[in-house]
Amino acid sequence: MKAQQGIPSGLPAARYYRANDPQWHWLEERDDPQVSAFLEAANQQQADWFAPLAPLEEALYQSHLARRELAVTSLKTTLDHFTFWNETSAEDDYPCWWRHPNRQPEQQECFFDVRARAAEQDFYDMGDMALSPDEQWLAWTEDTQGDERFTLWLKALPNGTPVQLLSDIGAGLCWAEDQTATTATLLFTRFDDTQRPDSVWRLALSLMEPDAANEPVLVLREEDPEFWLGIGKTRSRSWLLLESGSKDTSEIHLLAAHSPDSAPLCIQQRQAGVEYSIDHRPGSFYRLHNQAGAHFQLDFLPESQLGQPQLNWQTLITHREEATLEGVDAFSWGLMLAERDHAQAQVRLRRLLFDAQHSCTLDETLALPEQPCSQMLEDAPHFDTQVVRLREESFTQPPSWFSLDLTSGERTLLKRVPVYGNLQPEQLISRRLWATSSDGEQVPVSVVMRADLADQPLPTLLYGYGAYGEALDPWFSIARLELLERGAAFAVAHVRGGGERGEPWYLNGKMAHKENSFNDFLAAREALVEQGVSDSQRIAAYGASAGGLLVGTCINRAPEKFCAALLDVPFLDVLRTMQNPELPLTTAEYSEWGNPEEPEVAERIAAYSPIDNIKAQIYPALWIEGSWFDTRVSYWEPAKFYAQVAQQQLGSAPILMRTDMSSGHGGASGRFKAWRDTARQDAFILWALGLHSQASSTAE
Repeated sequence: MKAQQGIPSGLPAARYYRANDPQWHWLEERDDPQVSAFLEAANQQQADWFAPLAPLEEALYQSHLARRELAVTSLKTTLDHFTFWNETSAEDDYPCWWRHPNRQPEQQECFFDVRARAAEQDFYDMGDMALSPDEQWLAWTEDTQGDERFTLWLKALPNGTPVQLLSDIGAGLCWAEDQTATTATLLFTRFDDTQRPDSVWRLALSLMEPDAANEPVLVLREEDPEFWLGIGKTRSRSWLLLESGSKDTSEIHLLAAHSPDSAPLCIQQRQAGVEYSIDHRPGSFYRLHNQAGAHFQLDFLPESQLGQPQLNWQTLITHREEATLEGVDAFSWGLMLAERDHAQAQVRLRRLLFDAQHSCTLDETLALPEQPCSQMLEDAPHFDTQVVRLREESFTQPPSWFSLDLTSGERTLLKRVPVYGNLQPEQLISRRLWATSSDGEQVPVSVVMRADLADQPLPTLLYGYGAYGEALDPWFSIARLELLERGAAFAVAHVRGGGERGEPWYLNGKMAHKENSFNDFLAAREALVEQGVSDSQRIAAYGASAGGLLVGTCINRAPEKFCAALLDVPFLDVLRTMQNPELPLTTAEYSEWGNPEEPEVAERIAAYSPIDNIKAQIYPALWIEGSWFDTRVSYWEPAKFYAQVAQQQLGSAPILMRTDMSSGHGGASGRFKAWRDTARQDAFILWALGLHSQASSTAE
């Protein structure tokens, strides 16, 4: 291969350049040995450049380990017969699961050792674990490749021999409620050729001879390529939910949990743009939907009407402009709702109590420890429980779990993640800023830093995502303390396309409105500088997956605004990917980005797709990460972007790429390898921010 003119001949982008393929499409040929050779060459270039920072990586990694509790015991969960929990020892990547009979803690036993399952695998991901209704059988799915294709296993508890039942299925599992002494039923999903979960299957098990598996029976198939199927069960354990959905449309079929071989019943036919979810209390179904407005409303239906041609849904909570209803959890006594305040970009939990006539006798909002923060309802397996668990955290406070007695109102702290080391949560400060975007919209920006440095502009890592309505609600990170202690600030741009300010925030950052996401991110950067938080010359950007699209576009448009960018499994080749319906996940994305078969949609995507807008200019330092087995963002997207930016770079900042050849979209499996990867990224960030020589020490 002839080196391309203008690029130093030693760089992979020069050595592997093909004049007849300037877009590097040949990298899509996974079986071409030159593809892996190119990726390995880029990995070696990255390793050579990074060598002087290796001591910093090691220091970050060791300091990260010293800050956290390595031996972790989860909270215990009491089910009908047993109490369950897991323990991860200080030196292990994966946990062991334990149980004891209720009220007999002295009879504890390890019933599932995930460490042993993962011991001989380069990659290991537990998809799902599901206990049988009698709590004597465990089914689970596992992925040992990173391509999100799972194998189904079954074992009798506590010490039965694992039996492989099926391979190449989806991650999720659900037991029906028809278990007898000798039989039971499992439900699972399967994929089509594009790795879309397109079907739900029923597997009848013989518990006397579990390895004598029956053939699975198709329960429901979804023909529309934009829709995915999933399975669930109501907390009442009365109904299985077969949920079919695209990015903006829902359809749910009900299946009697005690009669899984009965015909599924569609509770509401799909209507384009209408999303809904269903929950159940004996006597009533509840429907959270956006048919009456983008912010959702809550209706209920007497169960006696189920199956009638015309269902008479009655409104419980109407659609409102100031808040979005995000979730509903049904209990025997009433409902817990998750409700997002648009003005404050804050979720609150709301409790509704009903009497026997379904009249609401109590409507209260749970108190927040601070604002902004994340408060969420943890899984509560018992339908009748009057004591629920809450999980709370913020940018400055680590996760804490509380039990809340709904009868007395008493809150009891169950567990708080400990933080060791010099920098403690009380030495941090969090702020909420507001940036003015190009159209005048006010965009929330969260920032956390050391309190003793809060009066001066700081080197800053700016993070963003902005897609699928995902909300970046406040979260605590022990790894982030490494950056904060060395004098960096961490900021989050809550751009449109996410869900931080409710459903309208999402809708105004997708499809034809996607430009708002990019404008918001750049406006957040300007606000950090103008309000004295950030040093204008030392701002690095970070985006992962669809966040990589956000950051990649902004780097193309305003490279001078950032000293560096880190793109992690980034979605960069948007137009070409969306033009190929044979790729995994493409068709399901049409309602998020648009179908480029329509010329105006193709033109719109081409205007921002990062790989289509690379040009000769001075780019900041770039650190690009990809994964060989990634089925969500193919390895060639970051690889082609890396090669083309390296060709067009007019400045001297490094353009680096690292491809993990043994993982998928979620990155490394095993916590220690994941922490090592984080330390490597953080070393690059500290270098880019000019903090790599700064000792880890907190001011008095």
